[in-house]
Amino acid sequence: MDTLNNVLHGFSVAFQWDNLLWSMFGVFMGNVIGVLPGMGVLAAISVLLPLTYSMTPVAALMMLAGIYYGAQYGGGITCILLNLPGTPSHAVTCLDGNPLALRGKSGSALFMLVLASFIGASVGIIVMILFSPVLVEVAFKFGPAENFSMMMLGLVAGATLAKGSAIKGVAMMFLGLMIGVVGTDVNTGTIRYAFGILELSDGVQLVALAMGLFGLADFFANVNRIGKASTVGNTARMSVRPEPGDIKQSVLPIARGSAIGAVLGILPGTGATIASFMSYAVEKRVSKTPARFGHGAIEGIAGPEAANNSAAQTSFIPTMSLGIPGDSVMALMLGALLIHGIQPGPQIVSEHPDMFWGLIASFWIGNVLLVIMNLPLIGIWAKLLKVPYKYLFPSALFFVCVGVYSTENSLFDVGMVLVMGMVGYLLLKLRFSPAPLLLGFVLGPMVEENFRRALLLSRGQMGIFIDRPISAAFIYAIFALALWLVYSTVRNRRKVQAIAQARA
Repeated sequence: MDTLNNVLHGFSVAFQWDNLLWSMFGVFMGNVIGVLPGMGVLAAISVLLPLTYSMTPVAALMMLAGIYYGAQYGGGITCILLNLPGTPSHAVTCLDGNPLALRGKSGSALFMLVLASFIGASVGIIVMILFSPVLVEVAFKFGPAENFSMMMLGLVAGATLAKGSAIKGVAMMFLGLMIGVVGTDVNTGTIRYAFGILELSDGVQLVALAMGLFGLADFFANVNRIGKASTVGNTARMSVRPEPGDIKQSVLPIARGSAIGAVLGILPGTGATIASFMSYAVEKRVSKTPARFGHGAIEGIAGPEAANNSAAQTSFIPTMSLGIPGDSVMALMLGALLIHGIQPGPQIVSEHPDMFWGLIASFWIGNVLLVIMNLPLIGIWAKLLKVPYKYLFPSALFFVCVGVYSTENSLFDVGMVLVMGMVGYLLLKLRFSPAPLLLGFVLGPMVEENFRRALLLSRGQMGIFIDRPISAAFIYAIFALALWLVYSTVRNRRKVQAIAQARA
């Protein structure tokens, strides 16, 4: 009963006019920023942070939070229509979202994007309300050994993201690991694999990598269409209704994705990007027809979008309850709290109930506003495909360059996007999927860092990964999944040989 009263009190705070207007402004800005390729939410929050100096803490947090989860909605739109991930957490949505648009099902894909995002966010909010204390205790049980084992499981599962051979998936994952360790070593301060290029001392930017591998590579592959109208746009259906059976196929993926996002969101250093990749790997593994993935499977949108929106909500738990930001965006949120003299910690709920419960209520208000904003616009977004390619290509390229430049104010990053675009184009021609590379890039540095920390704590004893129960469970799961990957590869080869012999 106390929880219900607290939630009702939160809505009374969130519906105050000044708080509500700032929340609406944040949601709108986040949605627009998410739609524009490369316009990162981090840069947007950094620019708008000075606005919060003269605002109340509740209004400031509601606006910044609205930008954050508003970008989670908008980022998937360009994934589906243009194969350009608006945010890194949406990169995996490109794998099936864009093929659906190419088949003339852009309206159905966008509808599922909005539906899965809303449900995933709602699950994340409910988890925050009911289980925050329990989840904080679970997060405390994860040390370097557990984080290493969990992320290694994610890397092994990442091999399943490849459209074709699992061996190619593993190769791309290792390439991502190699790119991920470029830059300054966090433990020793040594610059590694930068080849004397000063701009690489901070590593390769995630936004530049994602935009190049997915967006620009696709543009280069279709550059010969410049001057002709997009053949996709002429056949795309503008109906926002999902295909028959799409919702039935998406119920379990949305449920699984919401659960994965809710759990991973509370773990510092994981966040929405890893949650979406993990959800996709799970859906492909449990599917009876995994060959559909990468060619327009609706589950490839439903699961990851539910996961990244659920994680976007629960990532506030460690930030507010422990003062531990899960990513750079949450670090800015933490800074906003400190600017207003609010010390994050376990007592934040009792000491600042208006802010805490008002923020949670604003999550629901903001997500409802996002659905109201996006559902009527689905037909308009889908009509982007009718724009002749000779206009669409340079416009999207312009926004990519501006967005990537705004992240670090560096022309070097713009050049990096072009280089990664050419690499991505070459990989497409060789039938290598870029998704495992991106996952290896995201997880690689964290795997290395947690491995070294665990060994420091155990004084070099490798047994720490087996002695701790949670870590041991992940290690056993890694071996089981690796054996399954070998078995699947051998079985698929035998099937191909049997078909070839039958035809002969």
